[in-house]
Amino acid sequence: MVGGLVTSSCGFKRKKYDNPITKDTKQPDKVLYDRAINDIEHSRYEVARITLNTLINTYDQSEFMAKAKLAIADSWFREGGTQGFAQAEAEYKDFILFYPTMAEAGESQEKICQIHYKQMEKADRDSVQALRAEDECRQLIVQFPNSQFVPEAQQLLRNIQEGLAEGEYLVGDFYYRRGSNPSAANRFSRLVDQFPLYSKADLALWELGDSYNRMGTRFRTAAGDAYARIVRDYPLSGYADAAKKKLTELEMPIPQADPVAYNRMKWEAENRTKISMLSKPMSLLKRGPDVSGAAKSGQPAMTTLRGTVPVSVPLTRGTPGFTGDVTATTVGGDASALDKLPDARTNPPAAGAEGQPAGAKPEDAKPADPNAAAAKPADANASATSPQQAQTTDPKAKKKKKDKKVKPQPATNPPASTTPAATTPTTPPTPSQPPSGQPNPPGQP
Repeated sequence: MVGGLVTSSCGFKRKKYDNPITKDTKQPDKVLYDRAINDIEHSRYEVARITLNTLINTYDQSEFMAKAKLAIADSWFREGGTQGFAQAEAEYKDFILFYPTMAEAGESQEKICQIHYKQMEKADRDSVQALRAEDECRQLIVQFPNSQFVPEAQQLLRNIQEGLAEGEYLVGDFYYRRGSNPSAANRFSRLVDQFPLYSKADLALWELGDSYNRMGTRFRTAAGDAYARIVRDYPLSGYADAAKKKLTELEMPIPQADPVAYNRMKWEAENRTKISMLSKPMSLLKRGPDVSGAAKSGQPAMTTLRGTVPVSVPLTRGTPGFTGDVTATTVGGDASALDKLPDARTNPPAAGAEGQPAGAKPEDAKPADPNAAAAKPADANASATSPQQAQTTDPKAKKKKKDKKVKPQPATNPPASTTPAATTPTTPPTPSQPPSGQPNPPGQP
């Protein structure tokens, strides 16, 4: 008994201290984030966004700030629709702007690509969303080359380009069937150059060569190049044997098959997506294009399809035609070039006849208005010395003006003017007599 009291008093038996602050408590920002994620999973998107905005506005230093921004974008993406996709794209772009180095930035760019990919129309309809999806997928590959979403973006890019190439082929085939051979050749030529992975590229090349054949012997070499490309780049195509016969008829050499292209086509044939019997009827109800024949390997095109000019359109003599891009850049080198070389429109005209362009001859001058010339015969003398000039040349001009009042004199010998001889000047007024005691003005008796 006594030993137990001594032991307890000496402190050998310790009691664990319970912190009332951390006992059964959680971080409030984490509570809000978990609650918002639960609402998103149960399709309560509006409630989830209100909770996430509360978290962002209240706990601006929280570690869940970036996750909350990404969750808001995901809620709009899951909600879908035209408005939902537009809001989701704006939120994803904001996330990439504020957190470009996070791993989720690549995922955000991939979601933007998916947004436009889901809104693609069929191949024979508007291609605006397809072009936007192509640009966004290409942006992911360029901006985030080490992201785990790059392989998925490359496959999406191949699918998108399959739909774009199908639309281009439909237009070229329309011209081909109507007999518009230059237009058909123009479409097929840029199609096979831009999208070599297109599932019908061999058919496009065959129709390209046939279009050149129909245009005459002047395009014999172009037709042979199209047939040779089938044999070389698409050796397993059903048109390879027919292309060899065409080359024989044109007396052109038959190229060897490219082993890389042979292996690619063999792998594509073995791993092609199998089409079910219900896929074609269901494709009528599907919004997007049919991408079942899209390639599964190969590097997709990283440039945008550009229009070309048909071969039947004549070019300007001596120039091969404009094929570049129009760009605008800042002035390099000396920054004061605009000050030293002003616009020519602001320069004063060169010295010449009044009212005439520089370099005009005197005989080209038009006769002045006779009435206007007769109304003011003494203007020439008056304009010879203006008051300001007299004031600057003679400092005692004011004093002389006070002493005597000089009266205007008639113009006895008016200067030569361009007024025609037929014009009769008016009679000058008679000068009045000066007052007594003052000398006569100069020039009078």
